[in-house]
Amino acid sequence: MRSFIKSSNGFYNCDYWEPNCWVNIECPTVSDKEYLINDLKVPESYFNDIEDVDERPRIEFENGWFLIIMRVPFKSEDYSLPFSTVPLGLIFKGDIFVSICFYQTEMIPDFINYVNRKGTNVRNHFDLVLKLLLSSSVWFLKYLKQINLRIKLAENQLEKSIKNEELQALLKIEKCMVYFITSLKGNDILIYKIKNIKEHRDTYDTELVEDVEIELRQALETTNIYSNILSGMMDAYASVISNNLNVMMKQLTSVSIVLMIPTLVASLYGMNVPNSFGNNEWGFWIVLLISFLFAATVILLFRFKKWF
Repeated sequence: MRSFIKSSNGFYNCDYWEPNCWVNIECPTVSDKEYLINDLKVPESYFNDIEDVDERPRIEFENGWFLIIMRVPFKSEDYSLPFSTVPLGLIFKGDIFVSICFYQTEMIPDFINYVNRKGTNVRNHFDLVLKLLLSSSVWFLKYLKQINLRIKLAENQLEKSIKNEELQALLKIEKCMVYFITSLKGNDILIYKIKNIKEHRDTYDTELVEDVEIELRQALETTNIYSNILSGMMDAYASVISNNLNVMMKQLTSVSIVLMIPTLVASLYGMNVPNSFGNNEWGFWIVLLISFLFAATVILLFRFKKWF
């Protein structure tokens, strides 16, 4: 999906490309690729780098073209990995600015709505880059809140569980945390490199740069805290699951022992050998009473020992 966006007290859409407009492309098609390479003369190698889902945050400059790749959070419909990160590529030169993402994220539409609501202007290409970095950090924090809710839900289910499904859910969340930490560290290095570009160092909005750094570090610290808590929680609940299983096995064993006593008494008096109750009209009830007394004695013993 391709859109042309101009900045003037917010963003508004254009029907075609104009100088200094933002060309935003999500889930690019073959025609989008041809348009970028043939019409805007974007280097094909840049496009291919962004297509790599494992591409790390970096900045590159070649023949007047800038390539900046950042990692942005992505909420997936894949149950095995509910949250991940994907590369967002920013390519610009002169009056051309292109953003490319091979996944449809919530960040870009939210960023456009936020700028429109605030009525702010984008002064230059690097100003837009910094604002997008700031927005990505905010969305990392938003997804961390959703992850925290999932952790609490799994925690409530784990308290009485003897299964591994809830523990596996926490393992998936821990995997998401690893992706978040790696991407945030990469974005943190990226902002440091952007700040130190000599040709543009004096054009940056210092307050905006500071805001980006603060949000990035806050997101990174929050992710680290959640990851450490989750790691300790998983160790604790692995022991809880094992303990719950041991308690259940102890209860089942106690029930088996209690049921075994009447079976033993009935087996002894049911053998085809002479016994004292063979011709007694109350023999059945006497055997039943003996079985009951022995079973009750064992139950009281187990209750006293708190095994039952």
